[in-house]
Amino acid sequence: MSQRIGILTGGGDAPGLNAVIRAVTVKAIEYGYEVVGFERGWAGLLGEGPDYSTPVTRVLEMSDVEDIHRHGGTVLFSSRTNPSKITDDSGKVIGYEIAKKHLDDLEIHALIAAGGDDTLGVALKLHEAGAKVVGAPKTIDNDVSGTDYTFGFDTAINRTMESLDRLQSTTVSHQRVTVVEIMGRHAGWIALHGGIAGGANWITIPEVEFDVKEIAEMIKARYAAGKKWALIAVAEGSIDPDLQRRIQHSAETDDFGHVQFSISQGVAKVVADELEELTGFESRHTVLGHLQRGGEPSAFDRVLGTRLGVKVVEMIRESNFGKMAAVQGGEGDHIVPVDLEVGVGTSKTVPLKDYEVAKLFFG
Repeated sequence: MSQRIGILTGGGDAPGLNAVIRAVTVKAIEYGYEVVGFERGWAGLLGEGPDYSTPVTRVLEMSDVEDIHRHGGTVLFSSRTNPSKITDDSGKVIGYEIAKKHLDDLEIHALIAAGGDDTLGVALKLHEAGAKVVGAPKTIDNDVSGTDYTFGFDTAINRTMESLDRLQSTTVSHQRVTVVEIMGRHAGWIALHGGIAGGANWITIPEVEFDVKEIAEMIKARYAAGKKWALIAVAEGSIDPDLQRRIQHSAETDDFGHVQFSISQGVAKVVADELEELTGFESRHTVLGHLQRGGEPSAFDRVLGTRLGVKVVEMIRESNFGKMAAVQGGEGDHIVPVDLEVGVGTSKTVPLKDYEVAKLFFG
């Protein structure tokens, strides 16, 4: 039997994941590997049942991946399952032991984990537990360190731009203020790039605290000049110290400890209410939510996902484990192996100089 390699997709779905799966399968088969997909991320590798005895797998053939790069989401499905939450009766973490045992039992030579910092963090711990693991960094938030950009980001900022374009027409027609909430818990990459491209009159990001009173003054100046509308782009993790007590979060967290943001009383709703109070002008809010990550991937993300998928298989063949395939080099970008520790150490946030460029167009 040929050597087997495994692949799973974890965390939030991102356009381009299917391109990775397709490229991994095609390249791996070319090298003589058999490809085993684990369904629903780490949940599929850990297995079903109370004793986690049965991994959820499917062998991927060429016919299974033909043209899937055209589609969003992931044919292997996903979850936010965290092996660190799997413990025995004494409280000892056994999730990684279970995962390692299943890889050994299935004779998986190496595992490819496609995901963001949470998924890659699990991949690192599994590698440290003795498994051969490589990573393909994925997130629409573009906040994985060690790589210039991640697949899913380009599609997300295009979705955001298109949404702002559509919202501008109705905002102008009703001569109102529209506050648009954009994904970005700790990093404002989508709000920044989507906001600039979509012509937002003000952009807030988590990296820079804002003062809603300054936005109100900008809006009043626009109305006084005859421009009786404004489009405000706010990242969901944006902070105005005076408004924070009014922003609600869910009491629930996922397996990785992330607090869930409120749709009914998130930052966009609070800012819109406050702007109407401060300016006297009608203000509405819109939460883009998962619309930003859904649908067909852009050409850029299809190509990037393909390149990363090919690279991780090459890394396996070269026994380059404990690393992820990263984009580095700007215009002449290259896909290079980078230690997983680099990708999961700290989130990549928006540099102040990039935000200063956006501020030139506020007003």
